[in-house]
Amino acid sequence: MASCKKVCVIGAGLSGLAAARELRREGLDATVLEQRGGVGGQWLYDTAIDGGDPLGVAGVHSSMYASLRLITPREVMGFSDFPFRPGNDGSGDGEVDARRFPGHAEFLRYIRDFCNAFGLMDAVRLNTKVMRVAMAPPCDGSPRWTVRSRHDEVEMEEVFDAVVVASGHFCQPRLPTIDGMDKWRRRQLHCHSYRVPDTFHGEVVVIVGCNISGKDIGLELRRVAKEVHLSAKSTEEAMTPAMSKILARYDNLHLHPQIEHLCEDGTVVFVDGTCVVADTVVYCTGYTYSYPFLETGGKVTVDDNRVGPLFDHVFPPELAPSLSFVGIPDRVVVPRFNEVQARWVAQVLSGRRTLPSPEEMVRAVEEYNRAREAAGVAKRRTHDILDLEYCDEYGERNCGFPLLESWKKELMWSSYFTMRDNVETFRDNYHDSDLVGDGLRLHGWIPPATQPQQEDDLATSQWKFLRKRS
Repeated sequence: MASCKKVCVIGAGLSGLAAARELRREGLDATVLEQRGGVGGQWLYDTAIDGGDPLGVAGVHSSMYASLRLITPREVMGFSDFPFRPGNDGSGDGEVDARRFPGHAEFLRYIRDFCNAFGLMDAVRLNTKVMRVAMAPPCDGSPRWTVRSRHDEVEMEEVFDAVVVASGHFCQPRLPTIDGMDKWRRRQLHCHSYRVPDTFHGEVVVIVGCNISGKDIGLELRRVAKEVHLSAKSTEEAMTPAMSKILARYDNLHLHPQIEHLCEDGTVVFVDGTCVVADTVVYCTGYTYSYPFLETGGKVTVDDNRVGPLFDHVFPPELAPSLSFVGIPDRVVVPRFNEVQARWVAQVLSGRRTLPSPEEMVRAVEEYNRAREAAGVAKRRTHDILDLEYCDEYGERNCGFPLLESWKKELMWSSYFTMRDNVETFRDNYHDSDLVGDGLRLHGWIPPATQPQQEDDLATSQWKFLRKRS
């Protein structure tokens, strides 16, 4: 019976907690194994800097740096039935951060509040590291999984009917291959190990990568460093309106193309022939999907950040539905998309919904990958989505999830374009359209008496927004 089905969830971050709640709603027995001492996954800030291995994981799970703020508005960044309103977890460990784009501590409080509100802690085993997940002998023809875990140096094995992998994908640094990296004698670190700017005073710093983390860290370091040099794969693509503004604003911030090689004496040579003598190189080059505990006999692999084959980024066709993944897609609205995937997994495991045949799922995966490749999307971007309409269709098709409200979609896109225009100020300087303002009032984010901002022509703001998208 479905009510007797035991499910192991790996990880107690957003995806794992979402999975636990949805599994329980379907009458399933969920056990969540979390290697750290609290829930929250990436959002559980770790003050450790690099543990002696600044280019690797170094035993540090979280990639949060002290000053990090959200890039998604809090009005959108919440579970469908549990809004991310300003508040705290009652622990007295800090003031409420009521900003639209709060710091990471506020979001961790929200995650804890969610966990407590739905009574999920009794399903979570903290300080329990998953060592091995492998198929066990079937029972009455149904697949099962053996999970070996370690708690306080004591290992144990348990058998589950299903496993949900919700371990995240922002803890294994992805590093470039640059000539001379192995011989460069000065400091190198991945942004995974960056926490505070204190040790960069007076330095010349080269930052590899110009996405949001590279810009954020660069802007923070330029306050204490002598010079900050941003290195981009394509300077043309990196030269957004936001980049132009910050380069014009700060004379110790510079943009360069890719690094050609690193010299033992500290010289960094770029492909255009220019060079700087640097004290530190910081790699803001992303992360790689990694599941060292998972043994599937090659039925699930990671190839250049493509986890697969996975039907709709969740189910491996040969092992579905007893094995699933929640939280793999990037550039989606979280935790909403995590919630969608978790609900779909729970409904399939309970028997409420069925999956296509393994052959049909394989075909669907191949068609999806071919379409992405034809559109010029790199393999390592297989799980990047950045498409709100696709996410809506995904949730409606797979588990009957309600559509994202139109005012939230506009808020998302307007925030995205404002960030592209001015990465330094978008979190605190924004103008809401009438549609967004009405949505905020209707759902209690701002009082009904609050007047719309008059600094911009709100009557035409939605037209401007749509014009930008086109």
